Amino acid sequence: QVQLVESGGGLVQAGGSLRLSCAASGSRFSFDRTGWYRQAPGKQRELVAHITSGGMTNYADSVKGRFTISRDNAKNTVYLQMNSLKPEDTAVYYCNARRVLNVEGASRDWWGQGTQVTVSS
Repeated sequence: QVQLVESGGGLVQAGGSLRLSCAASGSRFSFDRTGWYRQAPGKQRELVAHITSGGMTNYADSVKGRFTISRDNAKNTVYLQMNSLKPEDTAVYYCNARRVLNVEGASRDWWGQGTQVTVSS
């Protein structure tokens, strides 16, 4: 049973920083991609950043230059360092892990429970 447990959310003033952590457990095999999504009230869930098993990263345009995703394989943990936070970054942030199942690209996703990030102006 794969479990993803997030931590590190909270309330911060605009311009401040937070670091989110996502610890994975219950899997004997590594994931092909892990990352962070966020969902603000009344909006769809959107990709924030992800990192592949090969170390390639991808960021939403809105967070490029401000957020950095990284991982510690020994701890099975993925981090999201968020700097220069803006009120529009306010959302519930979800950790995601994906495993590709076959060569056709079918995949399976696991999700954390979410952690609230609130940025005050």
